Amino acid sequence: MESARDATLDLDQQLCFALYSASRRVVRAYTLVLKQFELTYPQYLVLLVLWEWHRDGCERPTVTALGDRLELDSGTLTPLIRRLIALGLVEKQRQREDERTVFVNLTPAGVRMKRKVKSVPLAMLEQCSLPVQEVEQLRKQLDRLR
Repeated sequence: MESARDATLDLDQQLCFALYSASRRVVRAYTLVLKQFELTYPQYLVLLVLWEWHRDGCERPTVTALGDRLELDSGTLTPLIRRLIALGLVEKQRQREDERTVFVNLTPAGVRMKRKVKSVPLAMLEQCSLPVQEVEQLRKQLDRLR
């Protein structure tokens, strides 16, 4: 017979599964909300960073810096950027002096998209079963965990 201590290996006792399951559900909810804007969740994340940099006056953001910020490799980020270019939301430009350096910038349509999606964070909070203060506390705890 197994002891009660063996319950530490139960799936529901694992932090990894709680994070994995919660993450999948949150991403699914974002996907449904973002569908009306014809954006995927990963595209939204890219735009969030570019909007932040644009607001802060970052004139020449690079694809490398974007990948670092989102913790994405170029194999994942490149197709995302291509789709955002096809949607007319961003543009890429190679540095003349060093063609390995690629800049990515919002287009005017990309800047306007920010106004369109302003309702997304509130829509997500409304779907959440936690009070706003607990959501903020959870985000801070996850930042520390990361």
